[in-house]
Amino acid sequence: MTHSTSGLVCAHHHLYSSLARGMPAPPLPTTDFISILENVWWRLDAALDLDMIYWSAALGASEALASGTTCIIDHHESPNAIEGSLATIAKACRDVGVRVNTCYGVTDRWSDTGQISPSVSASTKMTSAARRGLDECHSFIKSGGDAMIGVHAAFTCGNETLNAAADLAKSLNVGVHIHVAEGIDDISAGERLEALAQDNWLLVHGVHLDRQLLGRIVHNPRSNMNNAVGYARPAHKPNTILLGTDGIGANMMEEARLAYARLREDDVLQTPETVAQWLNNGYELFPDAKRDTVVWSYEHMENAWHTAFTTHMQPISVDIDGERVYEDGKFLKIDIQEIRRKANEQALRLFERLEV
Repeated sequence: MTHSTSGLVCAHHHLYSSLARGMPAPPLPTTDFISILENVWWRLDAALDLDMIYWSAALGASEALASGTTCIIDHHESPNAIEGSLATIAKACRDVGVRVNTCYGVTDRWSDTGQISPSVSASTKMTSAARRGLDECHSFIKSGGDAMIGVHAAFTCGNETLNAAADLAKSLNVGVHIHVAEGIDDISAGERLEALAQDNWLLVHGVHLDRQLLGRIVHNPRSNMNNAVGYARPAHKPNTILLGTDGIGANMMEEARLAYARLREDDVLQTPETVAQWLNNGYELFPDAKRDTVVWSYEHMENAWHTAFTTHMQPISVDIDGERVYEDGKFLKIDIQEIRRKANEQALRLFERLEV
């Protein structure tokens, strides 16, 4: 029996979503996946500035730490605050004590005249916003930042941008972090990415992926259910599967329990060991998490059959690189009340912009 584990890895997060709770209602009904993007998330990310980005990342990182997650793979978009966004996220996570691998998700959905399109033709020329996003990834990585090359999704990018992202990633010896076939609107993603994808790519969602692509697939069960995009059936895919939250917190034990419930609904013969392996696969991308130690309030952390059905377990302490950063509900490197206060101030600023 053991009370401890290594630090957990969230393989796909959107830290800026930490400010979304309590946001104003969408201006129009959200009846499908595209309308959810248009009326919620694309409005939100367009309203972000660097202050909002910092405090949302600090809040998200602190909530991750309190749930035993010490490493976050983040995917960021802020089309009106691109330059400096990745360094801002990295600083916020560093201040909290959580490791982060981040990226800027490039997209051609914003035209050079500032107009937005929910779907982009494959023949679309790369927009200035996409070029700036690639430059942000490039400069952050060259400065020593831990990052991948981010792409929003194939259906909001022209082929020129997809090719440029793939080429840049290869030149920097990093992977591409991209949403793939999350909704039916991105059904052509497999065909468009087949010649580009590499083993070190991070393919997020894959719900409607119609063929095998090189790379690891990140399963986000709670988000997929929330957006009603369908079940990805990750156990049937030959790729290595990891677990993410798609921005709905970073409580990976809770995400794993939900992942198992959804898996079991699809196939009653499946066992919790399958999901435990998905969770452990995060160490392939973030091996540093193995150096971290989380002591839990539950004494059967080594047994997936226990953790899959135990909902009350909480971290008692978290050590990162041998340094105690969290203990008995207290954050030892940060003033959590200040982070919550500042994040609330930034959320109110964000909401004011969304009301316009």
